[in-house]
Amino acid sequence: MSALGFISGFVDTLGFIALFKLFAAHITGNVVLIAATLVDQIDHHYGLAMKFLAIPTFILAAILTRMFIIRRERRLLEATAHVLLGEAVLLTGFMLAALAWSPFTDGASTAAIATGLLAAAAMGVQNTAARTFMNGLPPTTVMTGNLMQIIVDVVDVLHRHGKLEAKFDRLAGLVPLVLSFTAGAVLGAVGYVAIGFLALVAPILAAASLGFFGKPHPAAA
Repeated sequence: MSALGFISGFVDTLGFIALFKLFAAHITGNVVLIAATLVDQIDHHYGLAMKFLAIPTFILAAILTRMFIIRRERRLLEATAHVLLGEAVLLTGFMLAALAWSPFTDGASTAAIATGLLAAAAMGVQNTAARTFMNGLPPTTVMTGNLMQIIVDVVDVLHRHGKLEAKFDRLAGLVPLVLSFTAGAVLGAVGYVAIGFLALVAPILAAASLGFFGKPHPAAA
């Protein structure tokens, strides 16, 4: 779970910096930026088409991933490894496209848009996994709700309120997740500044490792 948080924090931050403020994993952020751009409230106007197209791309990736999971489940087959390796493949495509076509000077160019959409597709796959066979886990791409839950549980624990064992168990999962997302975000920014899109090797290896070596989530059995 923490590794997935690292991946999303890394990819979202790197994409935001390198691809005209695109949120690969955070569709809400793209909607906000689209709206702000349309009413001329920000001076960062390029990349509008990419943000528009990222939304249906994210949705399509989610639909196809879910259809694949359903097919596997109906055949009593485990889907976790295939989905995570699929995410790794899309992230690899994202990196290779970026390396081949960068530097990007125009957010409306076909190359920039195609590169950004590969990132959005990869995050759509991860989000679908989190909402299906990993549905017992907290969200791994958006931390607002997780942080709010940590705050509530910490306050409850300090006041000895409610069932403390359940709250400690939840904190044991949420705190590492939020920290790993934060670490991924920081490393995504630093990595891009240091070595550019080659930094994407880190989330690619993380996703591939989960696919090859991670144990199937109990919900997938």
